[in-house]
Amino acid sequence: MQITDIRVRKIDKEGKMRAVVSITFDNEFVVHDIKVIEGDQGLFIAMPSRKAADGEYRDIAHPINSDTRASIQKAILEKYEAVLKEEGEEEKTVD
Repeated sequence: MQITDIRVRKIDKEGKMRAVVSITFDNEFVVHDIKVIEGDQGLFIAMPSRKAADGEYRDIAHPINSDTRASIQKAILEKYEAVLKEEGEEEKTVD
């Protein structure tokens, strides 16, 4: 299974959430609402979730193993950093 597209929507509000991401696999399956979060030890992703009847949040879609999670997180964070860099360069050329 290959990641074929990553779309990043930056969040400019206060708080720890930095972006919401959609990721496509094999040009056939997409997962929306993956969050990029600024944690105490750097950026990480949170898979889409919903609040259960007991008040806890449960992931709706998530990787089965840690290697897959790590590769998805790496790809998303690399794309997020590229978007930030691209926007920084655009701001510099406007001045």
